[in-house]
Amino acid sequence: MQQTWRWFGPQDRVRLSDVRQAGATGIVTALHHRRAGDVWGDDEIAQRQREILTGSGGTLKWCVVESLPVSETIKTQGADLQAHLDAYRASLTALARAGIETVCYNFMPVLDWTRTDLNARMGHGGTAMRFDLATFAAFDLFILARPAAPDDYPDALIDTARARFAAMSDADRDALARNIGAGLPGSVDHWTLDTLRAALAPYDRIDAAQLRRNHVDFLSEIVPLAERLGLRLCCHPDDPPFDLLGLPRTMSTAADYAHILDAVDSPAAGMTLCTGSLGARADNDCAQMVRDFGPRIHFLHLRNVTRDSDTVPCSFFEDEHLSGQTDMVAVLAAVLDEEARRREQGRLDADIPMRPDHGQEILSDLGAGTQPGYPAVGRLKGLAELRGVIAGLGGQAT
Repeated sequence: MQQTWRWFGPQDRVRLSDVRQAGATGIVTALHHRRAGDVWGDDEIAQRQREILTGSGGTLKWCVVESLPVSETIKTQGADLQAHLDAYRASLTALARAGIETVCYNFMPVLDWTRTDLNARMGHGGTAMRFDLATFAAFDLFILARPAAPDDYPDALIDTARARFAAMSDADRDALARNIGAGLPGSVDHWTLDTLRAALAPYDRIDAAQLRRNHVDFLSEIVPLAERLGLRLCCHPDDPPFDLLGLPRTMSTAADYAHILDAVDSPAAGMTLCTGSLGARADNDCAQMVRDFGPRIHFLHLRNVTRDSDTVPCSFFEDEHLSGQTDMVAVLAAVLDEEARRREQGRLDADIPMRPDHGQEILSDLGAGTQPGYPAVGRLKGLAELRGVIAGLGGQAT
């Protein structure tokens, strides 16, 4: 496995020299100042590559794009669809010219990853991100005030959400709205209540079946180009992996991935296997998913969560990498088996890039003001634990 580290550009408070000391060998980043639907130009891509080389003393390179965001226009097949597809193809072409081969994206409607608390206090004194279902329902029912929201929650949960909302101060409510509307990590795109309501409206006519068709249509448009360019596209799962705000979520289970990857059967269309996102459902077996989808896995997010229950949906928090409810040892063993098969087949992508995804804020992380979920020490601890498991299994992290 190739050890990578997510970096948010020059404004990231975790420096490239820190990444180098952590032992990572590759950088996962994006042009975070660009909005979904923008074209990524050669000059800006080259500038980001130079920043990485210079900041790391020439030891690190940009090896995975995360993310090249898919616009809402593409997801909903709205006005100017062709222009947005052309922009996406142009960005892929520019990335290929720069020698970057792996591109992560997601097809989550409107909201990307969603948490209600970015700094929930843990028993050891550090903090972690948390998704609390009752708190989210309080936002949906009483802050966003989505008209159909009462139909989406059982009465008991609505009662709990009402009490939760009543106990919040105005500052608490504002903070909750900011957390849920944060958008992709590092992105300049954020949702206000008004823009969120406007973005939800087109999905009144889009159910899960239609969103899947739109996803297949998107891949059908761009995968032929990706094949010619030698690119590997990899779709990140829904986070969390269940419906929110009445929106369909269609990349949440093994069946979801099988549908898309069977419909677009190409090595250029693959999976970002995120053990944290998928692990928020008790019915997802992440190790089995590695075995089932191994040849199509192009990128790994290794993190762990602990659920409050095995129901769907549920509440959960971001646990330590080896302490949550996903069997990380089994996952890594399955990945090492897949990498061995690739070497036997002579595949050039035998070393799958992985990164220690998210991390609890501990020690000097506390108060450091890093991107939520991306502290220095917490991720270093996670990477060290993952390296130890890999070594114990007889593998190697490059």
